[in-house]
Amino acid sequence: MTTVDAAVGKEQDGSWQTFKRGLALSPELRTGLAGTLALAVVATVGRIVVPVAIQQGIDRGITAPGGPFPGVVATVALISLGVLAITVCTSYLMNVRLFRVSETALASLRARAFRHVHDLSMLHQQSERRGTLTSRVTTDIDQISQFLQFGGLMLLISGGQVLIATVVMFTYSWKLALVVLVTFLPLIWIVRALQRRLAIAYQASREKVGVMLGTIAETVVGAAVIRAYGVQRRTEERLDGSIEDFRGAQFRALRRSVLSFSSGEITSGICLSGVVIVGVLLGVDDQITIGQLTAFLFLTTLFVQPVQMGTEILNDAQNAIAGWRRVLDVLDTEPDVADPGENGQDLRLGPVAVSFDKVHFAYPGGPEVLSEIDVTIPAQARVAVVGETGSGKTTFAKLLTRLMDPAKGQVLLSGVSLTDLRFASLRRRVVMVPQDGFLFDATVAENVRFAKPELSDAELYLAFTELGLADWVDGLPDGMNTPVGERGEALSVGERQLVALARAYVADPDLLVLDEATSAVDPATEVRLARALDAVTRGRTTVAIAHRLSTAEAADRVLVFDAGRIVQNGPHAELVSQTDSVYAKLHSSWVEQTRST
Repeated sequence: MTTVDAAVGKEQDGSWQTFKRGLALSPELRTGLAGTLALAVVATVGRIVVPVAIQQGIDRGITAPGGPFPGVVATVALISLGVLAITVCTSYLMNVRLFRVSETALASLRARAFRHVHDLSMLHQQSERRGTLTSRVTTDIDQISQFLQFGGLMLLISGGQVLIATVVMFTYSWKLALVVLVTFLPLIWIVRALQRRLAIAYQASREKVGVMLGTIAETVVGAAVIRAYGVQRRTEERLDGSIEDFRGAQFRALRRSVLSFSSGEITSGICLSGVVIVGVLLGVDDQITIGQLTAFLFLTTLFVQPVQMGTEILNDAQNAIAGWRRVLDVLDTEPDVADPGENGQDLRLGPVAVSFDKVHFAYPGGPEVLSEIDVTIPAQARVAVVGETGSGKTTFAKLLTRLMDPAKGQVLLSGVSLTDLRFASLRRRVVMVPQDGFLFDATVAENVRFAKPELSDAELYLAFTELGLADWVDGLPDGMNTPVGERGEALSVGERQLVALARAYVADPDLLVLDEATSAVDPATEVRLARALDAVTRGRTTVAIAHRLSTAEAADRVLVFDAGRIVQNGPHAELVSQTDSVYAKLHSSWVEQTRST
């Protein structure tokens, strides 16, 4: 067995299992299934009525001895019209039920996959491109939806149509029925061989579309940087490359799909030719009537159409299974930062103390970025975390808020390990303000209410007033109802940080973590930020990653990081007096920078 045969064999073996698991994850698909199947049976039987009616009309109405009998033909025609009307109504109801059920089921699957992506740690999310993750809950599930609503529907009808058509064909002429079945036997082997390779081809196509979406997303988000550095041509080449890779993968899959469909076309032609030739010979020998032969040709078409369409449906099925497999890959990924749920504890009410007990951390495949972190932060203390870029400050903050878990040691809040705290309690009591102050495409008020939806306009304005930001809000074009734009781009960096601080303030956490929340702002905004920070941090434990002198000087204690270790720990005045220490050098650099500006 060749390597390719082994690969496609393994892929084929897993397709059925993937399909079963996908259906198991969408129990809504079984809702009303019996009724849908009953409608499919009625619709299928209705299609068989036409050939039977034609046979009866010819043999008993047109070519009957002593005929023709127009009354018989008219009666058969009226009965056929009535049955066809019922078939049309039944097909409509079946379509509506199938579409409703499939959309409900896939909406649930999409939501489940989306929530699971959010449950994964920041470390895992950062290891995959955003476009790839997005494609798994958008285009991959869209592909499943397309198959269920078209392919699933046709499988229901086609399967019953083939079965009933075969039974009726054997009733009319077992010899002609054997001609049809023998003609299609080679097609089974051909389709099976092609489908095995289609599984791999469509899997590659689904992966390439994820890469393409990731590249497009980066290009759109990074448009300003692309223009600033004049790298449009290079970016276009990179984007064109990802599009071409997807086109190539899709073309390879479609080429195999066309081979499969063409095989069905050729087999259908051979089958109909065989039926005509053998049928004429049987008619000459008086083994079949003209009406029966005519009806058999219609039945052959009813047999051929679904079999031929089945090759196309199987192609769609492989594409859908590839999408299902990618969704299942996400759902099968166990969150490395798991919510203890019912087995966990709630954080006790009141001020929160923080302890790092011999904590170590390393990113996958890399050296340790934090080593032997052993520190305690008293409740209601305001602590500044400083250090050179890459010294481990941000990793320290992510471990503190349990966006990641340490490789060794443990982090405790008020004596309880973070791994034992329920997420609902942890996220309610601990809030992190990231460096970029991410905002949603909404108004200032809606972004702040994200932390506390029930706030009235008056309560929200009071919060801005308490933060000393009422004058800033009043200066906005529409006050609190000013749109911030996508990712807050209608505001300056400093203004985005002001909104993020207001959001943290109304959340009223007991532990507040600020990741460089006062960096890269103008002097006027820095004054507002300093005033807001004083109000936000008052009475609660605060850990601020600081790149500015004012933040470190205002803190009760300063933790100095260097090469992944805490090398100094104490009040600002004490640390700055230690000549040639890491903190003294940082402080000197800050002072020099302040004088130059």
